[in-house]
Parts: sequence; structure tokens; C-alpha cells
Amino acid sequence: MNWQSITFDWNQARAFLVTAEEGSLSAAARALGLTQPTLSRQVAALEESLGVTLFERVAKSLILTEAGVELAEHVRAMGEAASRVSLSASGQSQQIEGLVTISTTDVLAVYILPEILKGLRKKAPAVEVKILCTNSLSDLRRREADIAIRHVEPDHPDLYARKIMDMSARVYAAASYLERNGGRPAKADADKLDYIGFDNNQELVEYLSAFGLKIKESNVKLGSPSGLISWEYARQGLGLCIMADAIAAKCPEVKPAFDNMEPVYFPIWLVTHRELHTSRRIRLVFDHLAEHLRHS
Repeated sequence: MNWQSITFDWNQARAFLVTAEEGSLSAAARALGLTQPTLSRQVAALEESLGVTLFERVAKSLILTEAGVELAEHVRAMGEAASRVSLSASGQSQQIEGLVTISTTDVLAVYILPEILKGLRKKAPAVEVKILCTNSLSDLRRREADIAIRHVEPDHPDLYARKIMDMSARVYAAASYLERNGGRPAKADADKLDYIGFDNNQELVEYLSAFGLKIKESNVKLGSPSGLISWEYARQGLGLCIMADAIAAKCPEVKPAFDNMEPVYFPIWLVTHRELHTSRRIRLVFDHLAEHLRHS
């Protein structure tokens, strides 16, 4: 390899790639934790060193030139290689200190994780934990998180997963809501009540059918992509909501909305990258979560 032919700076190439991926200098600067002028200078320096124009500035938008499109493909491959190097280095780390990012839902983060994290802090006080709350699947291969708590089994060979348990769930309502509506209803009267959704109302209607509840989308009067917000609305007496029994048990103001209703079950998976699973730091956090989630 002709090492002298490699003349560009990786930080400049990364600045270009993130700008291309994010679509603007401001968004790229936020993603990298840089100021916009600093990022702009890095992209301009790369253009100068390569002798090509990578972006056309149209009003407030940046459009990749033909040279920019071609270069982005190469730099993207470099970025993926750099990510693999970072993963490998993290996996070789044997010190039980440093940052571990955990991806989970906001409801689990608020109601289940605090007690577990108290124990982790005693066990490994030098480990810093960052909680990433999202209802979508974090891309562990791109290091969006080190560990994810999911309801879905991963299907990629680079990921290591352990099924922790099956959690039970029921339909709950605040006691105040039930009192205003004549007490606990029969299943046949399910369509006379208001429901609180999480995101997709049609999916909620289909999911509730697993409980034997026949409702329409018009019954879903309120909802939020945030499970925590939807659950809080249910606790405040605004309607019925599906929730894990372990979480509802922590909220004395709610009760199962229907008598003698069998729960449904959903899995809890703990997932990490295979290489990260060899890191003592991440392995310790992974095993601590696995042990204590079972008893939540």
C-alpha cells in the first residue's frame, strides 16, 4: 500500500459523512457534539485537500455533488470499519469502569430499573450508566447502545441475546375511572369505555382482541408514543391502558379493569454485541441486569 497517497484527515472525512447522512451542517454538528462553524471548516478542508466540491449549497440545503455521492460510499465503509475497531477495542477492555449505555422503554426505565441500578452502583461504583429511552430498536452494531432490553428476539449473528423471562400484562384502569363508569365492566361492555394508546391505534385494537375485548379505533380517545405518558394518563383516570403486571403493582391507584381476565405474556430479551460481551465492564452490567430483571 502506498501510505503516502493517504493525505486526508479522518476527522474531516467523518464530518463530511455525518453531514451527508444528517442532511445539514447544524444536524451533523449536533450529532458529533461540535459547533457548526467547526464542522463547516472540516468539510471545507476536506474539499480543499481532495480538490473536489462535495456539496452544492442551495438556499439552506446541502445537496451532494456527483463526487460527493461517490466519496460518501467509500467513507461510509470506512466509518463501518472504524466502528468495528471501536467495538473490538471495547470488547478487549478488562477494566470495570467507564460508560455503559442501556437502551430500553421509558416505562421500564422509570418503574423497573431504579432498584436494579442501585445495586449496580454498589457492585461497580466506577461504571457510568446512560439510559437511552426509545420504543424503537437501537442499532447495537452502530453503537447506539451497548445493551438493549427488548421485547423482540434479534436475528443478526453479530448480536448476543438472552431471553430473561416472559412478563404478564393486563388491561388496567384507575379506580376513579371505574367508579365513574359503574365499577368493573363486563367484557361485552368493553366498547363503551375509553382507551389510551401508545402509538398505532389499529395495532392497539388488534392487540386488545387477544384479551377478548372487541373495541373500535373510535374508543381510543387519547394516546402517546411515550409509554410513560400513556400510563400516567391511565393513572390519572383518563381511560384504560395495557400494562405489565409488575409495573401496575407499583401503582396502587390502578386495578385490573375486568374481572377474571387472563393475562397475555410478552418476552423480555437482553441483547448486546458479541464482541462487547467479552468486555468485563459490559459483561458485569449485562449479567446484573439479567439476574435482577427476573425478580422485578
